[in-house]
Amino acid sequence: MSKDYYKILGVNKAASQDEIKAAFRRLAHQHHPDKKGGNEEKFKEANEAFQVLSDQQKRSQYDQYGSTFEQAQAGGGGFSGGGFSGFNNAQGFDINDLGDMFSGFGDIFGGGGGRRGRGGQRSKKGADIQVDVEIDLKEAAFGVDKIVRLYKNGACDVCAGAGVEPGSKTVKCKDCGGRGHIAQVQRTVFGSFQTEAECPACDGAGEKPEKVCRHCSGRGIIKKHDEFTVKIPAGIDDSEAIHLSGRGEAVPKGGYPGDLYLRIHVRPDARFNRDGFDLHTKKNVSFSQAALGAEADIDTLDGKIKIMIPEGVQSGQMIRLKGKGITHLRGGVRGDLYVEVIVTTPTRLSRKQRELLKEFGL
Repeated sequence: MSKDYYKILGVNKAASQDEIKAAFRRLAHQHHPDKKGGNEEKFKEANEAFQVLSDQQKRSQYDQYGSTFEQAQAGGGGFSGGGFSGFNNAQGFDINDLGDMFSGFGDIFGGGGGRRGRGGQRSKKGADIQVDVEIDLKEAAFGVDKIVRLYKNGACDVCAGAGVEPGSKTVKCKDCGGRGHIAQVQRTVFGSFQTEAECPACDGAGEKPEKVCRHCSGRGIIKKHDEFTVKIPAGIDDSEAIHLSGRGEAVPKGGYPGDLYLRIHVRPDARFNRDGFDLHTKKNVSFSQAALGAEADIDTLDGKIKIMIPEGVQSGQMIRLKGKGITHLRGGVRGDLYVEVIVTTPTRLSRKQRELLKEFGL
């Protein structure tokens, strides 16, 4: 279904680029994911609309094709609104993938979300963060919600990372005339060459805040605590990682945040050995229990249960308990629990016991 990008940003079809930019800045400040009460879906939607309407060529195609814009773009190539990738493989999950959502900040705040901005500068990406998370075997089997606490560079809560004092605006950089780059002359043994370099006054954005944000001194980022809940999926194994895009360090003056990697460590459980999605345990039984059969208590991840040791069981024989293992990552089906029966041979026998065993042997 075609989306009304003008309606999403709250502007009419005759809106100027400055009006579109101001509308997106307002929505970005309101719904920014790093802000308390932010809305990732609405931020993503506004970002997608801004990516189209802020580009004259894309906007023209959108206005021309209307409801067939997406199909036309798919045929001609060139536009992707970005989105959530969901779970990847067992070695690196993508949960709430936020990477593309931050691309729109580039055009406003001095970058390009992975592409060239007004001044030809590529958007910057913040540093990635890795955090170790320890869980027990039961949590790995069934999944668990874990609170993650970080102290990192995040987007300024006042200016939403723009570096602009609320109520103020950005103005054309006087040093580069809004081009984002300046000419430089390099003299070599082969003669003089003119090159272009990123404007140091505006960091290649082509514009500067009329008044810098007092909360972050115009940097757009501040050190702050970030606390959120991550769902550890059922079936995850030791040393696997969960990848959260956009949860890493923010960068000054636009760009987009780095990523967060949660390295999972599963504490060993002395009762069980894990083999993929199956579990193995052992149960010691006496010689008489093995010969005659008996009821026995078995530890499982669901708690203790009673099973029947079959008459005449041999030492080393496996008893399979279906569906008592680890939950599969996809599908929710559980593996099995294998109980290895260990028949304990008595070492100290009374005279009567010896006589009975000899009689039994006859």
